[in-house]
Parts: sequence; C-alpha cells; structure tokens
Amino acid sequence: MNAYINNYELLCDAGDTKSLMEAIYAKKSAITVDKNYLKDRTAGLGIMQYTNIFDVLEDIAQKVLDASNLDNFHNTLLILGSSVGGMQECENIFYTEKNYKNIDPNRYSMNVLTEHLDKKFGFYDIRALSTACTSSANALVLAKRLIDVDAYENILVVGADGLCYSTVLGFSALGVLSDKACRPFDKERNGMNVAEAVAMLLVQNTKTSSSIALKGVGASSDAYHMTNPDPEALGAISSMKAAIEDAGLHTNDIDYVNAHGTATLANDKVESLAIEKLFDHNVYVSSTKAITGHTLGAAGAVEAIVSCETIKRSLIPPQTGLKNQENENINIPKKSVQMKVRNVISNSFAFGGNNASIIVGECE
Repeated sequence: MNAYINNYELLCDAGDTKSLMEAIYAKKSAITVDKNYLKDRTAGLGIMQYTNIFDVLEDIAQKVLDASNLDNFHNTLLILGSSVGGMQECENIFYTEKNYKNIDPNRYSMNVLTEHLDKKFGFYDIRALSTACTSSANALVLAKRLIDVDAYENILVVGADGLCYSTVLGFSALGVLSDKACRPFDKERNGMNVAEAVAMLLVQNTKTSSSIALKGVGASSDAYHMTNPDPEALGAISSMKAAIEDAGLHTNDIDYVNAHGTATLANDKVESLAIEKLFDHNVYVSSTKAITGHTLGAAGAVEAIVSCETIKRSLIPPQTGLKNQENENINIPKKSVQMKVRNVISNSFAFGGNNASIIVGECE
C-alpha cells in the first residue's frame, strides 16, 4: 500500500506554510534575540505569535480538514509527536501562582495535546510519541508503516511544541544555545535556537491531484552518548540508508537533503560526514533551522512540509547564515536552485542517538 501526504499546514515563528517558504527563499530569519528567558545573557529564540497552543492546534487541524476529502476525522488515526507535551501550561501556572499545588500531572502529560484534539474532532484513535527532537519524524515513520500494512486509510500526523523555560534553560546549561540567529554548517557557528511550532500532515492511502508521496522511512539508534551523536556518523548513515531502501531508491535518486542542521558543533560536523560518506553525487544540502530555529519535537513535521513544498515549487532552499562552510565536501547552496526535484530526504536526530529520516517525492 502506498502512502501519500495530501494536505498540510503549520504555524511557526515565520508564520504559516506560505510565509515560511517565502522567508526561506528570501533568507529572512525569524529568530528573535530575546532578553527575558535567561538572566545573564541573550538567547536566539523562535517565538510564535499566538495566545494558547490549544487554540493553534484546533485552528490548524480545522484548516487541514477543510482542505481534505474528508467530512470529519472520525475514521482517522491521530499520531502526535512532542518533546514537552503540556509542560508550557504547567510552567504558566507555576510562574503565575508561584506554587505547584494547582498543577495536575494528568492535565499536563504528553497526552494532553492529543486528548484536546480528540475532544474537539473525535478521532478514530489517538497516539502520542515523545522521542525528543525526532518525535514528529517518528510519528511520520509510524504513519507510513501503518499505511503500508493497510491498518488505516487516514492518519493525521502532528508535531507540536511550545516554548518553555525548561527547554531554553536546559539547552543553555548544555552550552549549545546561541545568543543570535544560528548558522548551520558554518565554521563560526555557536549553537542552536530553541523554537516552537505546530505542524500537521494528512497521510492517506489514496492519491489526489496535489499528493506528495511518502516514499520511505528509516530509523536508527546509535546509543553512543546521552547528547552527542556517534562521531563516525554510523547512526545517521543507518537512518538515511534505511529510508532509501524502504523507498526502493538509490542514493543518486535523492536531489535534496533537508538536513537536521541544528548549528551545534557536534551535530553539523557529524551530519555533514554522514552525507559525505553516503552520497556519491553532488546532492544539495541545507538546513531551514536557520529560519525557524529548532522546533524540537515539531521539527520533523515542519521540515516534512518544507520538503513537500520544495518538490512542488521545484526550488531548492538556500542556506541562510552561511559564510564560511566547514565541510566543503558537501554541496550547500547559498542561493535558491531552480530545478526539478524528484525526491527529498529529511533528517531528524535526537539525544540518545535516536535518528529518523523520511523521503518524500513526486508521485509516479
């Protein structure tokens, strides 16, 4: 059974899908230099314009439903990937009331976002995944595998993470948080930007006139270190190879790699090495996190949408912020490249060596 991405929408710091793609091609970063989250320094953060993440979830789900061939979601599986779940609301209570007594753990668990959507739309069933920064990428992996075995006809994949003090302070403590807009793959990069987003993709077993095929998925766990990737890039290579094999493709069938590209010293070095080792042709590579920041558990879904738009527009995204490329053996364009894009591989890598890669491409 074939899987197709038929509708999608998102909201991030750069806006909706249309606004995000315009920002990517204009190389206009949406990162804000913030002075509020950290006491002693500034932080480059990707901040959405919204009041309540639950309202954003409802709004985007309704837009995806309205654009679909469905009357409702009653025959649709919901799979949501998030790294923080309801932590944002939990923090709001704590910082407002200066007390933990009114924090109900059952209301702010990883499942709270799926349960909220289910109450509004009445899904056939719901699932929540949390694998850190691969959460929504792994939701797409699961969605394709379920479509492959004809378990479901319709699956709504959601990636959602709101900005939290816990995540900002955590990444700051690790020494990987940049004080300005990040610069993936640059020699002078100094860290990542924590960001927030909600992104949704409707994956179905039937093709429409606007479908993008979800051709292949791959996952791996190198378990090298709690936070750092395997320096030999074995996990990243394994993940991409698995996706290519699942799609029935060869490495030279991939025209663009939407890289994980967080702009941390460790990730970009290892991911560059993985791409250099795996691909024997001059495949284009860029990271759109220079525009959005790292939307954590939502990143896989956000960048799957970017990958779909890349194919539809026949336009390779340029690398924003790149001045001095570290690994010159990979092909990173500084300007948009107009060309027919057959297949895109999108990477998401997480702490603990949890890796996921998806391939989207033209429908045959």
